[in-house]
Amino acid sequence: MKLHPGKLLAPTALCLLLASCAQTGPPLPPSLELPKPPTDLRATRKGNRVTLRWTGPTLTTDRQIVRYLGPTLVCRSLQPDPIEPEITQCGNPAATLPAPSVAPSRSGPGLPAPQTYTDLLPPALQTPDPAAEIIYAVEILNRSARGAGLSNRVHVPAVFTPPPPSDLAAELTGDGVVLTWTSAAEIQSPALQHRYRIYRRDEISGKDTVAGEIPLAESGPASFTDSSFEWEKAYLYHVTAVSILKRPGGEVQVEGEDTPPVRVIAHDVFPPSVPVGLQAAYSGEGQRPFIDLIWAPVTNADLAGYNVYRGESSGAALKLNSNPLPSPSYRDSAVASGKTYTYSVSAVDVRGNESQRSEETSEPVP
Repeated sequence: MKLHPGKLLAPTALCLLLASCAQTGPPLPPSLELPKPPTDLRATRKGNRVTLRWTGPTLTTDRQIVRYLGPTLVCRSLQPDPIEPEITQCGNPAATLPAPSVAPSRSGPGLPAPQTYTDLLPPALQTPDPAAEIIYAVEILNRSARGAGLSNRVHVPAVFTPPPPSDLAAELTGDGVVLTWTSAAEIQSPALQHRYRIYRRDEISGKDTVAGEIPLAESGPASFTDSSFEWEKAYLYHVTAVSILKRPGGEVQVEGEDTPPVRVIAHDVFPPSVPVGLQAAYSGEGQRPFIDLIWAPVTNADLAGYNVYRGESSGAALKLNSNPLPSPSYRDSAVASGKTYTYSVSAVDVRGNESQRSEETSEPVP
């Protein structure tokens, strides 16, 4: 039987079409599995401790999923360095962190893992030069100890920070918490200053508040009074020396180490100041007699008011008011002719602490 040429053409074309669909491109080279360098390296300094934070990679440089990670190199360099002004390669790393104990997920990129490392600065890297900086970078290697380069660089001031006071003490008074210590001598430099920063920590919430700052001047006794706290709470105080660098771009601050905390229970057993300047004046011509009292205001912040006491020739003095008086004045209308009255006043705070009574003053009623 003779086949028609058109019947042979259709199957042949179909076979060619299917063959072309099955063809693939040239084989891809195997992945080098180089972890992508971090781009979010950050650094904070406290005393001689520099804390580095970055996000661990989940992809390689050829956008493959990271299957294995090797060690991480922590790179550190002091600037200015005439030989190497900026880190270009790790060279002699400051630290080599071991490979993660858990391998990244093979099914897909997982959540980026936050990484942290704290570097202890040797004394040789701390300098009085306010312009000197320490440069950090990290390089993450694969399991063959190969990397794709350094992360972003971060700069940290290399300035020396004074040690914290060794003899911090606290005393609770009616005026506040009085902190005392021995101050060190300041390193003199036009571009470098030092202060003592006083921190107050609420023992229940754990929140730190800057209670105040004083200059670090000549060596010798130093003190600070904190009156901004709340009574009937417990606090922990510590002091740190702060280095303030004057730079063209603005002020840079580096905190030193902290003193051991001192604990204070702010229980108010301190009365307000004793009122002064008490005066009494009789009035009664053509009207019901009375005696007006006035005195100087007491300026304590927690003042609740005043009590007025009156005595006669015989018997103890009695308090005339049932509730604390809000203002430094009082009119006594319960007086009788022919008697002499002796008055004194006291101050009361919001927690019921009462001061001693003022000096007495007397006024006769004709």
